[in-house]
Amino acid sequence: MGDGGAGLTAEGLEGYRGELTGYCYRMLGSYAEAEDAVQETLVRAWRNLGRFEGRSSPRSWVYRIATNVCLDALASGRRRALPMDLSGPADGAVPPGAPTDAALWIGPCPDGDPEAAAAAGESVRLAFVASLQHLPPKQRATLILRDVLGFSAREVADLHGSTVASANSALQRARTTLAARRGSSDDPAPTPSESVRRVLAERYARAFSRYDMEELGMLLHVDATLCLPPYAKWMRGVPDIRAWLTGPAVGCRGSRLVPTAANGTPAFGQYRPRPDGAGYEPWALQVVEFSGDRVTGITAFRDTDRLFPLFGLPDRLGEGAHLGAPA
Repeated sequence: MGDGGAGLTAEGLEGYRGELTGYCYRMLGSYAEAEDAVQETLVRAWRNLGRFEGRSSPRSWVYRIATNVCLDALASGRRRALPMDLSGPADGAVPPGAPTDAALWIGPCPDGDPEAAAAAGESVRLAFVASLQHLPPKQRATLILRDVLGFSAREVADLHGSTVASANSALQRARTTLAARRGSSDDPAPTPSESVRRVLAERYARAFSRYDMEELGMLLHVDATLCLPPYAKWMRGVPDIRAWLTGPAVGCRGSRLVPTAANGTPAFGQYRPRPDGAGYEPWALQVVEFSGDRVTGITAFRDTDRLFPLFGLPDRLGEGAHLGAPA
């Protein structure tokens, strides 16, 4: 039963911004687009506040507006993806070719609240967000609302203007599609605890900054992946990742990594040595996935002009920068 419009003010609507951003990010696959969608949602909600009659909860009402905003944005049929969703793995010794349209790729999402990010678990991981993009938009919304955000079948049916049976059917189809996509790519080991991930992330940062291929090889899972949006190229396995790092990407030798967090997992701002030797310049945002005691995936996003300010990373590092931290 709805709790009426009491307390629904501009300030009250603003209180939904954080959770709505997570919802719209999962729907759209882009943090920038999610922020725009949330802003449009709150503007629409404010303009229509007088029409809210309390037949549903304020939260359901706001999510209905957000869902419609996202469905409008998805009407073009464009689907964001990760490189491995579009092609097979490539030879690590071969340069990546020309970059493609940034609008093609799933983007990273900053972790504003560590506890919330930990609670979100798999539901905010890059691979999960990419898998969601394979669902029809309404099925995508239904699965996120039910399985991630805990809405009831009745609430989702009311939100979509459908029956409970229809909402349940959409949820079942969505779950079946995701299960089929996971069938051959289940994690080889359980997700490590936060303390273990912290230790592994520190080992990874030291090894990468020292360009220690032996240590990196020990940290990487045998089927680890490395992808490089906005390039379509991606690699699988230690030999090809090593060939990439010691071949086309050898200019990354001597990089410094500044820790941050993205999509509920450790991430790093990577800074490469400047050609003139005067410190280090932004090169990539690395999002690193772990399973068991190994690195299973590295996604290196090259759009540093947009991403580094979003993640609070400095625009350069001085000559005295230490491993894993800015000077």
